[in-house]
Amino acid sequence: MQKYQPVFISDNTILTLTAAILEKLHAFSHQLNFNVASPKLRRDNLAKTIQGSLAIEANTLTLEQVTALVNGKHIAGPNKDVLEVQNAIASYQVLYSKNPYSMDDMLGLHGMLTKGLVAESGIFRTGSVGVMKEQQVIHIAPPASLVPHLIADLLAWVKASAYPMLIKSAIFHYEFEYIHPFSDGNGRMGRMWQTLLLSTWNPLFSYLAVEEIVKNRQQQYYDAINASTAMNNCAPFVTFMLSAIDQALDELGPSTDLLSPFLEKLLASIGNRTLTAKEIMQALHLANRQSFMRVYLHPALELGLVEMTIPDKPNSRLQQYRVRSN
Repeated sequence: MQKYQPVFISDNTILTLTAAILEKLHAFSHQLNFNVASPKLRRDNLAKTIQGSLAIEANTLTLEQVTALVNGKHIAGPNKDVLEVQNAIASYQVLYSKNPYSMDDMLGLHGMLTKGLVAESGIFRTGSVGVMKEQQVIHIAPPASLVPHLIADLLAWVKASAYPMLIKSAIFHYEFEYIHPFSDGNGRMGRMWQTLLLSTWNPLFSYLAVEEIVKNRQQQYYDAINASTAMNNCAPFVTFMLSAIDQALDELGPSTDLLSPFLEKLLASIGNRTLTAKEIMQALHLANRQSFMRVYLHPALELGLVEMTIPDKPNSRLQQYRVRSN
């Protein structure tokens, strides 16, 4: 029986931000050009995401240096900082194939993110940790022995919760930081896992550089965490993350060369395989068939990106789909 229940009391600000974000996401779904892929846009926003997230953790590499690494170039810089970026690039390259509710996937991603950087890489911490501010302890994380159970409960909660994904992904992020499950890399993992949750719900989030917004508002980020802890209510942190997402959507702006992230994710989920609609939905972690057909499959079929195995009987129970070869 699920017992985990984060404390969250919504307010008008949260409702207003949620409505504004949903309206912008809806607008993007009509503005995207479904015909042209933009690897450059993806790389640019990946560089902003990685540089923003790592800069929060005192990585010294500039956006230009991180962009060069994303593009496969060599740069001169501190070895540790370069390795952090290289690990982050490798982690984001596989992020969207991960199950957002899998603890094993979470541990594996932490192992990639911290490879060669920390002793306890890819495992939960074995010791006690605290969060310091100006040489004062402001938060003592739960005992290490409780961490696996707390994370399992948190993942089960976010999977089952009826809250909108915009809200429950932010609640997850705050609760993750409160648990502080790793000896190092908690901030990076919390931000990355929220992105995974959001992109599973709406693939457009794989294009948003929310971490760059967080970096530019770093003190507000920490203040929101501290306020939520002090109030025993994660609403301040939810408000902050929603405002960061709202700003990231504004900064992305309409793009004429952006492949629909829905179609991009659909094609990636099929790959070289031939799958039924149900199997594709499972690969995408989708449950609503009507939405899947309208947003993913029908546009792909209309554009000739995907083809049926039985085109003369589109409603056949044996129907399968594959990526159309050029």
